[in-house]
Amino acid sequence: MLEVRIMYKYEIIIFWSKEDEAFVAEVPELPGCMAHGDTQEKALKHIKDAIDLWIEAAAEFGMNIPEPKGEKLYYA
Repeated sequence: MLEVRIMYKYEIIIFWSKEDEAFVAEVPELPGCMAHGDTQEKALKHIKDAIDLWIEAAAEFGMNIPEPKGEKLYYA
């Protein structure tokens, strides 16, 4: 089965969580959309899957799916 992934242009923030002992990736524009991994690369792969699932669930429940802003939301 061929997997087709839509390229979303949401901001993704990846950081190390001492508490979770993992890299955490989050998408601020999609409330609650987060994933983790033991490397930055794995966290990024997992957040791409989480974005797909978040959008799929939002569409299923008739929720608004935000358009990507295409700019940084804030600086750390």
